[in-house]
Amino acid sequence: MTTALRRIIFVAVIIGIWEVISKLGFFPTFMFPPLIIPNEPGGVTVIGTLISSIISGQIVTATATTLTRLLVGFSIAIVLGLTFGFLIARYKWVDDTLGFFVTALQSIPSIVWFPLAIVWFGLGNTAILFIVAIGATWTMTVNSSAGFKNVPSLYLNAAKTLGSSGAHLVRTVVIPASIPHIISGLRVAWAFAWRAIMAGELLGSTGGLGYLLDLGRSIQAMDLVLSIMIVIGIIGTIIDNQVFLRMERAVARRYGQTV
Repeated sequence: MTTALRRIIFVAVIIGIWEVISKLGFFPTFMFPPLIIPNEPGGVTVIGTLISSIISGQIVTATATTLTRLLVGFSIAIVLGLTFGFLIARYKWVDDTLGFFVTALQSIPSIVWFPLAIVWFGLGNTAILFIVAIGATWTMTVNSSAGFKNVPSLYLNAAKTLGSSGAHLVRTVVIPASIPHIISGLRVAWAFAWRAIMAGELLGSTGGLGYLLDLGRSIQAMDLVLSIMIVIGIIGTIIDNQVFLRMERAVARRYGQTV
């Protein structure tokens, strides 16, 4: 049995169990809506709400808003994380100070920063971008600093013997040798950023998938809530498997770690 077939069967079983529970009447329909088959003629279903929201453009617009915020915040986190990581790896005094501080900050959930973000930036895009950036920066910093620190001394000595130094050494030796750690950091940081933006949009924003989730909660439309959750899961899975996992495999093949 192939992996794809196993996954299809698993999803079909989950859908079947959900449909049975929704039909047994343990919960009101608005609390536990059916996924595909309505409980009564013309009734709501999660898939029906998802399709109608896509056709109306509601989910498409919200997805575009969320991804735009995410890309901006994640880009900021990449720049900051790579910069901090290089400084931590390059200078012992930075490692002893900022490196120690980053380790402590990494243990703080990004959503904990939201009250400060509201006070500093108010409710809006800036606060959400701050939450996304803060959620991904520290993970990116830790992974990139580990990559820069673990460049084999043989590479560095050989390059210096051939006359490489300064920016040329960093560009041609340090960064290429650190790519596996950096790619791994990107993947983990993206996951943190994805969670952070959902939390940020839930708590205070206009537009975006998180805003639609809160809207569905406020009007008790669990079919809308579940349809947004499906979209969030699909987007997260596609990005992780089709972007970062492929990047990791390509880097592994480049460095001879896979056949």
